[in-house]
Amino acid sequence: MSTENEGTAVPADPAAPSAPPTPPSTTPDRATTQHPTQPQTSPPPPAAAPTSTPAPEAMAAAPASTAAPAHAPAPAPAAAGGWPPPPPTVPAWGTPPPPAAPAPGSPRKRTGGLVAAVLAAALLAGGIGGGVGYWAAERGDDGVSSTTVSSGEAPAAFKREPGTVAAVAAKALPSVVTIQAKSGAAQGEGEGGTGTGFVYDQEGHIVTNNHVVASAAEGGTLSVTFPDGKAYDAEVVGRAEGYDVAVLKLTNAPKGLKPLPLGDSDKVAVGDSTIAIGAPFGLSNTVTTGIISAKNRPVASGDGSGGGNSYMSALQTDASINPGNSGGPLLDASGAVIGINSAIQSTGSGFGQSQAGSIGLGFAIPVNQAKNVAQQLIKTGKPVYPVIGATVNMNERGEGATIASQGSGGTPSVVPDGPAAKAGLKAGDVITGFGDRQIDSGPTLISEIWTHEPGDSVKITYERDGKTSTTTVTLGERTGDN
Repeated sequence: MSTENEGTAVPADPAAPSAPPTPPSTTPDRATTQHPTQPQTSPPPPAAAPTSTPAPEAMAAAPASTAAPAHAPAPAPAAAGGWPPPPPTVPAWGTPPPPAAPAPGSPRKRTGGLVAAVLAAALLAGGIGGGVGYWAAERGDDGVSSTTVSSGEAPAAFKREPGTVAAVAAKALPSVVTIQAKSGAAQGEGEGGTGTGFVYDQEGHIVTNNHVVASAAEGGTLSVTFPDGKAYDAEVVGRAEGYDVAVLKLTNAPKGLKPLPLGDSDKVAVGDSTIAIGAPFGLSNTVTTGIISAKNRPVASGDGSGGGNSYMSALQTDASINPGNSGGPLLDASGAVIGINSAIQSTGSGFGQSQAGSIGLGFAIPVNQAKNVAQQLIKTGKPVYPVIGATVNMNERGEGATIASQGSGGTPSVVPDGPAAKAGLKAGDVITGFGDRQIDSGPTLISEIWTHEPGDSVKITYERDGKTSTTTVTLGERTGDN
């Protein structure tokens, strides 16, 4: 029952008699035998509602709770404290409202009856509304339009937690640039391509791949565009064809540049999360994710322009990398650069930058190597390569790296008094191990040599006349690409 009027006295109607009239001695009809002489209990729970739906006779008796007309028999006396009489029984959910009984005459005004009538009407309306809604939902009524619900508890400024892809990308993107390279007149005016780079320091140096800028290196033009749309001219500081690394510098570098933090590629583990940022097929500021699929992958890639190949002991990732991603950063889960995206394996082609799409085999230059090369280029403008002083066969695979019978142009394959000669190596020797790496080909040997620095001493395992031997070589150096 309602508690709205509980404990509140109802003022007496001045027109009402001080005591209810005495009922006539005749036997009342069936409708008037129901009177509020017993305590009113609370309505039954909804589960029992169908069994308590009022019968038509009981509904017809509802007017008995109001004042009787002058010519009608007087109502039965109420129990002590029974005025006003309780409200009529409320129909169950979904039960149509009963027809209202015609009023036999103008009832006398009673405040208690009015309150009860208003309460009954409110409960009845709620019952009808709930019943109609339930009936429509059960039948999937197409006439009922759907409504959307918005979250009122969503914060005004949603913040991504540190370490999420969204948070890492938001922090790194302002430092990743799209590079437009156009060749000079001697190479075909206007030819070039699109690549990616990233801010290396606050002085305006940008690190990218050599093959991204090679077409513009001799008399061409370079334009660097940041994610905010601002573009700057740039010039080549230095490039290393063998490493496939180049460094640019903005001609009018803006203040407040934020270099990307450099990680440690030696500590990367297979299965670590990766995030690649670049401009695949010219779609700038594209973010893709994946993992480190493998380490120390020997990769030889070319830029397709007839230049020399690049060799790397690469990080392999399944993050989607396509033409245009070249030179962009490969990040770890903390947002540190662990590699420079450089090459992909495509169906029907070798390693390189064909226009085929990603098949989940992307390769990045380890950042530890790229950092050493970038620092050398900024310092001198030329790359420095570690060498063993021997020419190896670059075509055979699976048996190691064989020292050729002679070098280019008929020169000796083992440089006299060079690192290999001092270590006792000869033409025909097959190098099968370099440090702790197994060697299966010439490109694999070159990629492993170039992970070291000139002056490093490395153990070499080799075969000669079917016999396995080891020796130690101290790496020499070569400056420049020619």
